[in-house]
Amino acid sequence: MNTPQNSGAKTEEYLACERWLVFVLMMLVGGYLGAFTYSIRGGVFCNAQTGNFVLLAMALGNGSWFHALYYIIPITAYCAGAFISEAAASQIKRFNLLRWDTLLIIIEIIAVIFLGFLPESAPVQITQVVINLICSMQYNTFRQAQGIPMATTFCTNHIRQVGIAICKAIRHPGENVQYLRRMLIHLGMLATFVAGGVVSTFLCGVLLGKAIWFSLIPLVIVLIDLLYADLKGEKGKLNQIPHGH
Repeated sequence: MNTPQNSGAKTEEYLACERWLVFVLMMLVGGYLGAFTYSIRGGVFCNAQTGNFVLLAMALGNGSWFHALYYIIPITAYCAGAFISEAAASQIKRFNLLRWDTLLIIIEIIAVIFLGFLPESAPVQITQVVINLICSMQYNTFRQAQGIPMATTFCTNHIRQVGIAICKAIRHPGENVQYLRRMLIHLGMLATFVAGGVVSTFLCGVLLGKAIWFSLIPLVIVLIDLLYADLKGEKGKLNQIPHGH
């Protein structure tokens, strides 16, 4: 784990894909998509897979074999997302044009546009599998924000980090400013995730499936920032590996 001193490093030491603005906006998208699938696309969370493993175990325990098999679909999709993002990240370097992080945002934008066009009568599994894929790729791609480990699709690690930071601030009073700063960073990420979920829940009640298009706003902002970095600001750093990879 990085020391608190690392978390206070200067912004220019990090790539654009590691900066706070990018992670805050991706956390907002994570909360938005989580609320979207739960509200109007099957009552499930596609951002992570722990819940699906619990439901798989319960189905097996109840002897519902065919029902249990259903959960293999989102679990496999999530695994495929991690595989694709890991493989693509190394392959795209050969073109020396864009980072994988930037290409992923383009993929997410295309996926969101596609899902918004689906009729309400379409099987919810289509949306679930697509969001499983993109959330897995997002989780595997955006790993550290300026030296601090992050997850932009779920909250468990942020809650854990808040607890750790509080404990270390008490244990090391001489360094508590650094630990409290880290605590506030993770609390901010949690608040951003919740904000995305609140907005998504409200808009889903009004716009139904078309509500997913509002997640394009933060995604487009991130895309513009990363495209500028790849094509101009960091063109000579396309082979530099982001921290945490």
